[in-house]
Parts: sequence; structure tokens; C-alpha cells
Amino acid sequence: MRTDMKHMLARHLELDSFFTGDFSIRGKRSDPTASTMPLSTDSEIMNDTAEHQDTIFSNDADAQPLAHVETLEDIAAAVRQCRLCGLAQTRTHAVPGQGHPKARLVFVGEGPGEDEDAQGLAFVGRAGKKLTEIIGAMGLKREDVFICNVVKCRPPGNRDPRPDEIIQCMPYLKRQLELIGPQMIVALGAHAARTLLQTDEVIGKLRGRFFEYRFSQDVPPAKLMPTYHPSYLLRNYTLETRRRVWEDMQKVMQELGLKSAKP
Repeated sequence: MRTDMKHMLARHLELDSFFTGDFSIRGKRSDPTASTMPLSTDSEIMNDTAEHQDTIFSNDADAQPLAHVETLEDIAAAVRQCRLCGLAQTRTHAVPGQGHPKARLVFVGEGPGEDEDAQGLAFVGRAGKKLTEIIGAMGLKREDVFICNVVKCRPPGNRDPRPDEIIQCMPYLKRQLELIGPQMIVALGAHAARTLLQTDEVIGKLRGRFFEYRFSQDVPPAKLMPTYHPSYLLRNYTLETRRRVWEDMQKVMQELGLKSAKP
């Protein structure tokens, strides 16, 4: 797994400019806070990645500092105190995620935006409202599911999260999923899908298909459905894009035995 992750992150760096021009979240780049934090070079990021990866992704229980954490509330508290990467210097609030502690369905996005950073809640801005509509059309309410992100703090200017930031945050997400034990995970957008699946494939080729997400060797895997992020849907609000997202959600509903609330 460590070798696969190193390869994936190397490819992530090589192809980042290509993918961010594809289907991942894009935000305004003029945020003045973005220039107050020096950006690392690719070599610095990869060195940092190599230094921390063996601890974070090791199967050794002693190398997993969150293995003993037994509640989502404790994870949320740890996230709010976290200072492992530079995002802690620019955030207003950390955004651990929220929802049903034993949800059958978990939505995982890329990272908090401006509204989420202000409120400390996941998916409460324009993209969050669209996600709420999607959840409602599936016959569910937000309190029926769990909603979170790969990184728990807003990247300055809503830029894409960097590989080193994803690596530092991944143990939080991994432990959240282990504790919830969902039947289904929906990965919203390229970064969430690529991180959870350890792949460098584009979201357009991943969406619409079920994959396995394994919590551990002792627990049956969840099914994982990649689809477009609500932000991409809002920017490309065409009949075709909406149809594709709804087709993806209909497959999820079928697996979960849900009936649509749409007329």
C-alpha cells in the first residue's frame, strides 16, 4: 500500500495542472491570504510526503495515532486542534464533518470553502445547497447521512489541496469511515475519488461505476461511487451533466434500497 501511495502522489504532482483543469473544484485565486503562506516546491512536497507516509499509512497499530479514538466527537476535537500542516495558519474554523454517526451513506468532498470555513460545517455554501437537493431527491435528509471532506481546513483562495496536506489529513478521514462503517461512500469530485481509490484517473472515467473501499482486512468493504462535485455541477449546469449525476445517484439508491423523492 505504501508503494502504491507513493506512486499515486508522484503522479498527482505530475498531472495536477491537467486534473485541476478538468472536474475538480476551482475557486477564486485573488484571495489575499493565499500569498501570505509560501508554497512548497514539488521536491519539498515529495520529501515531506516520504517522511510522513510510512507512519500515516502503516498497518502497524502503534503507528496509527487515531486507532484508539472511538467516537466521531473525539475525531472532531482532534481536527479542531490539529496543526500538522500550513492550512491551520489560515483557517477560521476546522471542518471535521457532520451527520449521522452510523450513516449507511457518506459523502466525501475535496475540502471546505469560504462558507464552510466561516461556520465550521461541511457543505453549507452554494455547493452544499445543491448537495442538499440531491440528498432530498434520493428520499433522504442531511441528518440521515454523513458529510465530510478529504482535507478538514480550507485551502487559501479555495485552491486545490496539495498532496502533503491530503496526507496529513487522511488519518482523520480514514478513522471517520472506520467508525461510521457506511454501506456506501459517494466521492464528490476528482480529489476525493483519486484519494480514496489511490488512482490518478480522471473523474469522468471513474464516475458511474462502483468500486470497493476497504476499512481493514477484518471488515467487509463499502461500495464507493465517484461522481461530479456539486461545484462542477453548478458551473456546468447542463441537462447532460445533471443526467449523469442523477444516474450515479440512482445506482446508489438501488444498492441502498431507496425510493426517489422526485416526481
